[in-house]
Amino acid sequence: MDPNTLSYKNLVVWQKSLDFANAIIDQVENLDTKRHHYRLVEQMEAAATSIPMNIAEGKGRYSNKELAHFMIIARGSLYEVMTLLEIFKKRNWITEESFNQLEKEAIEITKMINSFNKSLSIRKTPAK
Repeated sequence: MDPNTLSYKNLVVWQKSLDFANAIIDQVENLDTKRHHYRLVEQMEAAATSIPMNIAEGKGRYSNKELAHFMIIARGSLYEVMTLLEIFKKRNWITEESFNQLEKEAIEITKMINSFNKSLSIRKTPAK
């Protein structure tokens, strides 16, 4: 692959995590709460956008070990988002339907990250 291209854009897991981050931002813009919970909203947006950003950063590194490390960080950010969504659901700030849809997407992304990392442990070639 040409090292001058943005190869992370070809990763389906990056594409799905980008869509997921966008869906999270849409969700927090429409929270059903009278108060503005800026800290929680900012944390949610930061964690959600961190998922595709870490995938991209890992893909930009020179080794599979580094790529796998950033994929694990992305998965951690995904878990952080889901924990915040659980809190939002418990407080009735988001609907059960919205939560279930986002959880379904998160599970799919988690499986993709896990499979991707498993494939990296098999390969011993550079990440590019």
